This record gives sequence, structure tokens and C-alpha cells, in this order.
Amino acid sequence: MENRVALLRAERGWSQARLAELLGVSRQTVISIEKGRFDPSLPLAFRIARVFGTAIEEIFIPDGDH
Repeated sequence: MENRVALLRAERGWSQARLAELLGVSRQTVISIEKGRFDPSLPLAFRIARVFGTAIEEIFIPDGDH
């Protein structure tokens, strides 16, 4: 699954550490999500969408949907 987490974070001028703090996860988790090595759980995906003020579908793109 592809995602726009790094792009959205950069647009806001947030560090990976700041996003991790907002989400209640480790910086390593943010890094893994941004690099596509880890797909977040549904509750975490909702938290990510809430932090960015957008829909999950605007952040996460299932394989084959681009």
C-alpha cells in the first residue's frame, strides 16, 4: 500500500518525531509507515487521518489503485 504520510507531514513542516508524538507512536513507526514497510492498523490509520484533517482515502492508496 502506498501512502502520502511523508508528503502531508512535510507540507505542515512537522518532523517525524512531532508526528509520532501527535499519533502516540514511536518515530520508528512513522518512518516505517512513510517508507511503506508497515501498514498501520485501522485505528492508527484513523488517527493519522484525523491529525492531517483528511479522509483515510486521501492518505492511503491500495496497491493497484493508482
